[in-house]
Amino acid sequence: MRADAERTVRTILEAAEQVLSADPAATMEQIAEAAGVARTTVHRRFATRDALIDALAAWATRRFAEAVDAVPVEDAPPVVALYQVTASVLEVKIGWGFGMTRASASPDPEVARVHADVQARCEQLFRRARDAGALRADTDLAWARRVYYALIHEASTGDDGKEPGVLATRVVDTLLRGFAAHPERAV
Repeated sequence: MRADAERTVRTILEAAEQVLSADPAATMEQIAEAAGVARTTVHRRFATRDALIDALAAWATRRFAEAVDAVPVEDAPPVVALYQVTASVLEVKIGWGFGMTRASASPDPEVARVHADVQARCEQLFRRARDAGALRADTDLAWARRVYYALIHEASTGDDGKEPGVLATRVVDTLLRGFAAHPERAV
């Protein structure tokens, strides 16, 4: 794709994210208007609204993968890496919320592959955290990952207007310490 065509697609996808986040039933015409292009331009790039949404999910998933890949997970101490990954992922999930919510239903095998790769990296990071003593030795890592994902989801969809770094601190602190008054004495 030529550079100008790539910019047009990116502009359409960015506009689609904003418009569909505000109104999931928005039309292709509303998306075109927000992108500052003709409706025919949107239809030329995306034959149907579903094709546009699938492309948006794939685009958001690539941003998600880039955010995770940008953190030197293997080189940083596990808790530092966990914080950094969490902040990066929250930034994408907040900025590309509509696309990210559609990624789980995407028919694109690349989207599924990216999510499987990220899950494997998360599990590896959780094993490192457990081995370093940041998580209890008897931690069920699959359960911890599911709870972590739920915390990220809640943080990214909440209306408290916090920055990704602040939300990342809440997520990691909640994951590692919970809400017990004295976590070391919690049953």
